Amino acid sequence: MKKIIITLDGYSSCGKSTLARQLANELNYVFIDSGAMYRAITLYFLRQHVDWSDAKKIHKALGEISLDFQYNEATGQSDMFLNDENVEALIRDMLVSERVSEISALKEVREFGVAQQQQMGKMKGIVMDGRDIGTTVFPEAELKIFVTADPAVRVERRFKELFQKNPNITIKEVQDNLEMRDYIDSNREFSPLRKAKDAVELDNSNMTKEEQLSIALEWAREKMA
Repeated sequence: MKKIIITLDGYSSCGKSTLARQLANELNYVFIDSGAMYRAITLYFLRQHVDWSDAKKIHKALGEISLDFQYNEATGQSDMFLNDENVEALIRDMLVSERVSEISALKEVREFGVAQQQQMGKMKGIVMDGRDIGTTVFPEAELKIFVTADPAVRVERRFKELFQKNPNITIKEVQDNLEMRDYIDSNREFSPLRKAKDAVELDNSNMTKEEQLSIALEWAREKMA
């Protein structure tokens, strides 16, 4: 079977990363979490108090950032490393979630991220999820999946995930955050969230993880044949 590039795009908390990891494991492909890359950049900006309204300061900050994925034997997954520091847990914090869409919408940040992602995909055999992977990063990808789910389902999923880390969080906070991120992702000037014309849509509102994986695997194997 030939190696291909598989992209998964969609809104926050649609289960893109979960499905992408499952696909990569089943196909023995490399999984690249583009969202983790932008979250790591956001974490660096927040830590360094970067003024992201100043293009010169943005360029300077990006020049100080090194991003890498390293395999974690304990979890069986790849963790995000920012300047040789494992920040996998830190980038999932609500503080980062509240700023990541805004910072990743910046032209300079987008170009930085896309260039790194395209480099990672040169050898194919990858699964990458994000917002603009099938439209901007890999417009020639062999399989593009646009993942979607009912907004209420997405809020519930995200709340359950965050509640384990912060029992004080409320449904309203999660809903407001997702609505804000949806708006920014869809309306940003550079690489907005769009369904690629040749993407297949997967609505997993009422699907189990196993059911959505089965469908995606069938699509992938058809393209790999």
